Amino acid sequence: MFNYSLWVTDYIHDLLRRTSRTFALSIERLPQPLRTRIGVAYLLFRVSDYLEDNYTIPAARKAELLCLWDHVLAGRVPVHRLVEELKQDTHDHNDPECTVAHDCAQLIRVLMGFPGPVRRAIVSRLRKTTRGMARWQLRGVRVETEDDLDDYMHYVAGVVGYLVTDLFANAHPLIAERRCELLPLSRECGLGLQSVNVIRGLKKDYERGWIYVPRSFCSPHGIEPADLFEPEHREQALLVVGQLVDKAERHLRAACSYVERLPRRCHRIRLSCMWPMFFAAATLAATRGREAALTAEVKISRAQVAVIVAKSVKYGWRNGWVRGYLDKLLAGSF
Repeated sequence: MFNYSLWVTDYIHDLLRRTSRTFALSIERLPQPLRTRIGVAYLLFRVSDYLEDNYTIPAARKAELLCLWDHVLAGRVPVHRLVEELKQDTHDHNDPECTVAHDCAQLIRVLMGFPGPVRRAIVSRLRKTTRGMARWQLRGVRVETEDDLDDYMHYVAGVVGYLVTDLFANAHPLIAERRCELLPLSRECGLGLQSVNVIRGLKKDYERGWIYVPRSFCSPHGIEPADLFEPEHREQALLVVGQLVDKAERHLRAACSYVERLPRRCHRIRLSCMWPMFFAAATLAATRGREAALTAEVKISRAQVAVIVAKSVKYGWRNGWVRGYLDKLLAGSF
């Protein structure tokens, strides 16, 4: 006999593992039905990410597709319209994010089976992200100030923090009681993770013609953002990267305050938030004062991930340990 609930769980699990092992690890730690709800939400946000981040589609076309996706989410046009449009642009069977985008109709069907408050929260936050991404595509990636960078990161990651808190609050009354104090910090969680992504992807983004480093970070050192990757400007470039690292660290420390405010009895929820924060902190430490961020994409090893997971499972219910371990990771110690 066909078990639809089990099929959904397996389907979401498979897509998550193919798109991001680290986020899959965090989401799979969550209790049901929160695990499936956040898993579906994450994959739907990856559809927006794919449309925004695709380097083979021109910016104007990406904005058009993002607006179409927004209309699908609003219920104004059927989802098959977007699927047909995507087939005209690209379909790389080896790209998991492409697979997720082309499978958006199935994800929408699963979403429609969620309770009304959960479905509305996901759609509302996802539409905000999607419209923000479309605006940035039409504007062009010109990051003049730190406020510009924060605005961009808000739409691609800060809004996700809001949604995660919405879904946590819907699932657990103790978190619902703290929702108002958690929401501002949840945005910081998103900005922290995205700041580290910006640093990790500096070289790769530059090769695709995108630079997310604020001009205001570069001009005091007498260089332009495009000069960051020139060998003759390596000393100044490292100073700019240092500013980005300091910024990311500030956001991650605010993310730590978010984790500390989650009830200790919600250990699995706390772990799902701890792990991305800890992985980001360890990655950040690997870039501090080093040229690696300017020459390649920095990653931590699977062995390091395993150490972080094991220690946090054992000790992560203690707030003092969480903050102390974040300090250690930021200092480059596991």
